[in-house]
Amino acid sequence: MLWACISLPHLALDGVLRQRAGTQAPLVLMDGPQRARALMDVNEPASRAGLRAGQPLTAARALLAHFEAVPFDAGEVEHWHRFLAAVAYRYSSEVALLPNAIVLEVGHSRTLFGPWPELAQRLREDLAQLGFRHRLAAAPAPHAARALAEHADGSAILDAKDLRAGLSHLPVMRSGLPDAMATTLMEMGLRTLGQVLAAPREGLRRRFGNELPQVLDRLTGAAPDGLARYRPPDHFAQRIEFEPEIENLSALLFPLRRLIGDLAAYLSGRDGGVQRFTIELEHRANDSTRVQVGLLEPLRDAEALFEFSRGRLEAQRSGAPVRALRVLADELPPFVPSGRDLFDRRPAHALSMTQLRERLRARLGDRALYQLHDTLDPRPERAQDNRISAFRLEGKAGRDDEAALDEILPRPTWLLERPIPLRGAAPELIAGPERLETGWWDGAPVRRDYYVAQTSQGQRAWIFCAAGQRGPWMLHGWFA
Repeated sequence: MLWACISLPHLALDGVLRQRAGTQAPLVLMDGPQRARALMDVNEPASRAGLRAGQPLTAARALLAHFEAVPFDAGEVEHWHRFLAAVAYRYSSEVALLPNAIVLEVGHSRTLFGPWPELAQRLREDLAQLGFRHRLAAAPAPHAARALAEHADGSAILDAKDLRAGLSHLPVMRSGLPDAMATTLMEMGLRTLGQVLAAPREGLRRRFGNELPQVLDRLTGAAPDGLARYRPPDHFAQRIEFEPEIENLSALLFPLRRLIGDLAAYLSGRDGGVQRFTIELEHRANDSTRVQVGLLEPLRDAEALFEFSRGRLEAQRSGAPVRALRVLADELPPFVPSGRDLFDRRPAHALSMTQLRERLRARLGDRALYQLHDTLDPRPERAQDNRISAFRLEGKAGRDDEAALDEILPRPTWLLERPIPLRGAAPELIAGPERLETGWWDGAPVRRDYYVAQTSQGQRAWIFCAAGQRGPWMLHGWFA
């Protein structure tokens, strides 16, 4: 087995920063009692101003008069922790949570994603795109991978026979041992994990009980890891608050892109898609505007989902200020990637038919797009059924099906919803007649002769008249 560890040393702060559009102002994360607040983490501008994690808030105010102080929210940290675990689930079905870290078994994933360096690069790209700083390492045991990640970013032990020797050089204080236990070992003169592993096991047990031997066995893979496996939920919910409130809907596009990117990453992690989701705009006094986004089939491409969402959002006319934005998805059906022919000559970046349809719907509206479908009613005006539909003749009175098929005329690309009188000079008949005699069973019979004709203005039309006659002419469609 091979386990990867994603260490997230700035998880809480990154969860705050990624919801702000590239702020360059000093910002700190604070925690502690009201009268003894201290800094937990600081962003780069605050660090350049001399602020450091662990400083009392009062001391930080003395160094820098103006900076944003955000209270630590354990619930938000847990949310981002589990969100990233869902993203990691894309690479492995065995994912577990550790404090400020995620471990996943990737030994079986290398067949699909390539050797460890390639897989590590893909993990880094995903995390960087989502805006989370990280440290990455790999080892045959999950706790060993965590210890390596804390000691040196990018380190890896790929073979189980090298694990014990690879861990030996780790400092005791950064080997994953409990702090109190590591401090005691340092006081005993044991500076590295190798020295601890080489110490008599009975002596360690008498001093620390069974806890230390169990920790060492888990580090070296000699005992079960004892970790509960993570499973992503079957719904998605993400929220961004705004301070001050946003009054212009165009200003929501950046946070919307971030939330849709999170949705796409979550869908990739669980190998699913989304066909319906909701964008919720929260206003004052618990009022909200819900924007429903429906797709023709499940998708998970971030750019496509954002474009469709943007079209829906821009169509809103709500003028109330927005204090928070949410994206909710409760229905996550399986995702089946669209295939391409082996000899498809389209450019690699060409839109698929599904993406093209969704883009047209997003830009033009739901009622601007029509879909072809089959019908058993041979009457053209019934075949539409309020949609452009493919229709076919099922037969003609007194003729067999094969003869009827031989005499079917081409069908127009633009079929009128109902026939209208043909105006102007008499048309030139090009093909026909094709008799349509049907509808006797429902009290609305038709008996017509259809022709392909050219009008006096050079247009090619699909026209008909009463069966056996030559006029008056009714226009039923146009050819391209």
